[in-house]
Amino acid sequence: MRIAIESRPGGPAPNEDWVASTPTIAIVLDGLSTAGLETGCRHGVPWYVAHLGGQLTASLAAPEASLRNALAEALERVAASHPECDLRNPGTPSATVAVVRQRDENFDHLVLADSPVVLEGHDDFTVITDLRVDSVLPDLRAEVEQHETHTTEHHEALQRFVTAQRQTRNTKDGYWVAAASPEAADHVITGTTAINDLHSLAVMSDGVSRLVTEYRAATWPEVFSTLRGGGPHALIDTVRNVEATDPTGRRWPRYKSGDDASVAFCQW
Repeated sequence: MRIAIESRPGGPAPNEDWVASTPTIAIVLDGLSTAGLETGCRHGVPWYVAHLGGQLTASLAAPEASLRNALAEALERVAASHPECDLRNPGTPSATVAVVRQRDENFDHLVLADSPVVLEGHDDFTVITDLRVDSVLPDLRAEVEQHETHTTEHHEALQRFVTAQRQTRNTKDGYWVAAASPEAADHVITGTTAINDLHSLAVMSDGVSRLVTEYRAATWPEVFSTLRGGGPHALIDTVRNVEATDPTGRRWPRYKSGDDASVAFCQW
């Protein structure tokens, strides 16, 4: 398998995405924004995604390990590495997870939350993602989206939204992400696809997939044409060019002008 990867921050703040690959594995993590709120952890989101990514890669080094069990093991190891932090804080650093692994003549996939795996089949595209987060607290979400980004009103509304959202995170009535407990691995989406049924696939954070799903500025065939022609770098350039036409979020209301963007494009 040939894998091209890129990760780019959405602005001057540190990149809270993480992407990596081996000859048989591609992983994308998208750290959840803290909106400037207390997390109970002295390390921060970039530290968390880097350590979770490293531990997940290590857990997947055993080819017989299931993706679900590998994630649970990685979550346990990361939690054990910073016991001095308050891991019970609902705002403890967390991330979405998207993984693909080549195994013999098949691809296994795992998705936790809204970073998608997109499969290019012979006739169509399959998007594997978990959008439960989109149904949480719609009124507070709408309040954020009525303000332009970079305004005080937007920041205050976002903090109210994130504060309330944290209370639903990793609960049966909310949505699930990778955080401090291995229980999150019980709520992943997994599956297997035969290599012969695919042309290629991509693993990405929602900072990239929104080009199709939210901005509606491209189709999946156009996304994969860009990936084949210019790789992940060209695709992220496309996202940034679209966002530059709406820097304050008037046309496409959002939490920040540009989100961290990561892609792993897999061919064989």
